[in-house]
Amino acid sequence: MQTLLKFWLALVCLLPLVGHSADQFPAQQTFAGQNLTLNGKGVRTKAFFTLYNAGLYVQEKSTDANAILNSNLPSAMRLEITSAMITSENMESAVREGFKHSSNDPAIEPRIEQLIAVFKEAIKEGDVYDLIYTPSTLAIIKNGQPAATIAGHDFKRALFGIWLGERPVQAGLKKALLGK
Repeated sequence: MQTLLKFWLALVCLLPLVGHSADQFPAQQTFAGQNLTLNGKGVRTKAFFTLYNAGLYVQEKSTDANAILNSNLPSAMRLEITSAMITSENMESAVREGFKHSSNDPAIEPRIEQLIAVFKEAIKEGDVYDLIYTPSTLAIIKNGQPAATIAGHDFKRALFGIWLGERPVQAGLKKALLGK
């Protein structure tokens, strides 16, 4: 019984550290020549494990998810992988699941495959993905290197909908990205 109590006490002491590394997101960041403002940042967790830190950058801060999703202005999502539990296979599965919840538009299927192709390359702890939207084009940058370009505002809306849509991957993360 004492061992179990020590385990839970240690776990409770470590929980405040889960969101700590998300503080690495600067308040202002330049993406593809666009100076954007951090709208909010948060941590994607699963069963007490931190998987990645996420930050949403926009031209003007907003707490309205639909306004951000529907905006055709430059914006960006930064993902910092913080767990070795994120593998190419896990990321592919998560992306497919996320799109099922954010869009039912069959027209974006080929573009989902383009995104998944980026994640086929080995993923390791410390990798940084920038998903940068400039009107009509989404650029994916991995660790500062261009990885893919995907066309369409509809694709941006569906992709960002994984975190900001009606059925987000994690409600607490959506709230954090919206600065709430």
